[in-house]
Amino acid sequence: MPRLREIPRAEVTDERILFFYDRLFGPDRDPAVDHGTVHGTPGDWWTVFAGSPNVFRHAVAGFKVYRGVKLDPLLRELGQGRAGYARGSQFVYSQHCKQMRSLGMAEEKIEALPHWQISDAFNELERAVLAYTDGLVYDGGRVPDAIFDVLKRHLSDEEILELTYVTTLYDMHATMSRALRLEYDDRPEPIEEVKLADGVQVRDLSADLSGE
Repeated sequence: MPRLREIPRAEVTDERILFFYDRLFGPDRDPAVDHGTVHGTPGDWWTVFAGSPNVFRHAVAGFKVYRGVKLDPLLRELGQGRAGYARGSQFVYSQHCKQMRSLGMAEEKIEALPHWQISDAFNELERAVLAYTDGLVYDGGRVPDAIFDVLKRHLSDEEILELTYVTTLYDMHATMSRALRLEYDDRPEPIEEVKLADGVQVRDLSADLSGE
């Protein structure tokens, strides 16, 4: 279950939210109860974001950036898919793997996305895009000049700005999906203490390992 309340259709008065409820779920369904979008996702991103019509409208308006982007869609999706993986969002990573596939990305490249650093599947520009993405996500925007130099050889300033904006936008979506446990990120925390078995005595581990 998501960590925030899903908004049922009966409580929605915002026309923009109702438009997407109809478009993605069908006009005769309540997405907060009858889950499942036409794209096969649970759909609780939409029903949770509906809790704030202002946030919902701003988030959805951000998707319109695709209409005028000059950047090659495959490069855009490389950045988005890698951002999802780097941020640890199963939802963003999974969705953009599918989007890459729909755009004709070679399966070899999709499969190599988690370990792109040691893969021969990518060309110079694609490797630079992936390295740039890691700089944005892992290092908070700390990007070496050598990476940027490759981007500048192949892309215009406008395309680099688009790549930066769209990649960090989906870094944000990945972060929010994990924090709110939306869609495929509705998973328990995998890191927790493993309890000792019954009868095992608690000891000073450092003393045992150091031989004291």
